[in-house]
Amino acid sequence: MIKKEKYDHPEVIHLLKRKKKGLLRLIFSRFGITALLLILQIALIIAVAIYFNEYTALITMFGGAFTVIMVLHLFESDMDATAKLTWLLLMIIFPLPISVMLVLTKHNIGHRMITRKLKQLTEESKGMIQQDESVLREPEIVDSATDDLCHYLNLTGCYPLYRNTQVTYFPLGEQKYEAMLRELKKAKKYIFMEYFIIGEGLMWGSILKILAEKAAEGVDVRVMYDGMCEISALSSSYPERMAKYGIKCKAFSRLLPFVSTHYNYRDHRKILVIDGEVAFNGGVNLADEYINHIERFGHWKDTALMLKGDAVQSFTLMFLQMWNITEKQTDWKPFIRSGESSSHDGLPSDTKSSLAAPAGSVSQNRKECDGFVMPYADSPLDGFKVGENIYMDILNRAKKYVHIMTPYLVLDNELETALKYAAQRGIDVKLILPGIPDKKMAYALAKSYYIYLINAGIKIYEYTPGFVHAKVFVSDDIKGVTGTINLDYRSLYHHFECATYLYNTSCIAEMEDDFQKTLACCREVTPETIKHEKISTKLRGSIMKLIAPMM
Repeated sequence: MIKKEKYDHPEVIHLLKRKKKGLLRLIFSRFGITALLLILQIALIIAVAIYFNEYTALITMFGGAFTVIMVLHLFESDMDATAKLTWLLLMIIFPLPISVMLVLTKHNIGHRMITRKLKQLTEESKGMIQQDESVLREPEIVDSATDDLCHYLNLTGCYPLYRNTQVTYFPLGEQKYEAMLRELKKAKKYIFMEYFIIGEGLMWGSILKILAEKAAEGVDVRVMYDGMCEISALSSSYPERMAKYGIKCKAFSRLLPFVSTHYNYRDHRKILVIDGEVAFNGGVNLADEYINHIERFGHWKDTALMLKGDAVQSFTLMFLQMWNITEKQTDWKPFIRSGESSSHDGLPSDTKSSLAAPAGSVSQNRKECDGFVMPYADSPLDGFKVGENIYMDILNRAKKYVHIMTPYLVLDNELETALKYAAQRGIDVKLILPGIPDKKMAYALAKSYYIYLINAGIKIYEYTPGFVHAKVFVSDDIKGVTGTINLDYRSLYHHFECATYLYNTSCIAEMEDDFQKTLACCREVTPETIKHEKISTKLRGSIMKLIAPMM
């Protein structure tokens, strides 16, 4: 049970005053920018009609030629085919605003600096953690082609495959929260936190209290959140307030009053690293709905992992890469251990002793430290579709089943094909989605895919108690992924994401058990239930599908 506590610290009380700025969020969203450009186009058309009536034919010819040029430019790109069709449709209806948005998107207007900086940081840190080559030569790793997956991931960054990592799976946000509080209190050197959402309330208040105490003890405490928080939950002066207590704090991609597609790329990651020994990853943000302290969309179903051991280094490196984007000098060495990734140096003492036990002996911790762990990140700016490709790799290599939990379902052609192909070759493919949505339009859009997936043999279920925010793939009792990556365009194409790939770890059985228990709380979607879906939901889904890549 989560206990309510009273926080009478004056700064904590001050920080817990929520500020809503929904209007600013709307103005600087993609919808707001597109709407503004559409209004400008209408105004331009009216001005042309009034003042340049005699040149209407010439202007119409120029507009038509401009549209043709932009269509050719669109189809020369390597954009996903579904996205091309969406752009084409919108460009025909609204040539000026959509053409301008296409130019902004395709030519990196507004985010060239961050692209260059991230590329520099990735190159700087690429050899920071060495891969233990003996791990990649393990027979089960070679036979399962997990070594190939590791090679692919390391084209985009520094993501070794590790042994010697203890993994704990949390089937609910409440359990992750309680473990976070325990581990935060043990911090001696540093605490790194990177979250998409920080919302004032019980969860963040109790964490903040510990952070302030640790900073006063000399612990290096750093907190980073996505800039969207400044218009939905936190004030723009939040970092300055945190600094008063020795906490280094910054917002990623703050929303400023200029037009840029930079706003499209949000930091959707959830990372906590403590002393390089413990890391947390998963779908749980730092707000009360994630631990069911408050109810927004029924019961909130989420998942997370806690890692102890060598693999924590990868999350330390991921955090520092994002943190250093706005820093003049990088500081890797104090936090990243050199040497082989199979070293036991980063493990807690109790785990080290279990790994050192004689062959054939049984220990309490050994069961939790078997298998292989590979944390990884996905960037929208490097040209690789890492999150999607790992999901498709699991689908394409599955022999018995692939079980998935996801809050959203907005598929491109490749992922839809991979899901269907897995089911059509006899794999048990099941998806669990929310029964109570957080976004009605996204919910309706997801439903528009149902009939095609079901016809291919995929089984779809909706979680009746509430909202599923978990991002889980589990396959064949041997592979699993838990992290921040949804099955939608936002996660797969536009967000900074991270996840943990697991191979033959003991907690995979717990992930599958959690899936089955969640399944027992679901209603199955069938052709009959789809037939009786509300007309308004079907209509919303059909309309939203036209612009799905922009969702």
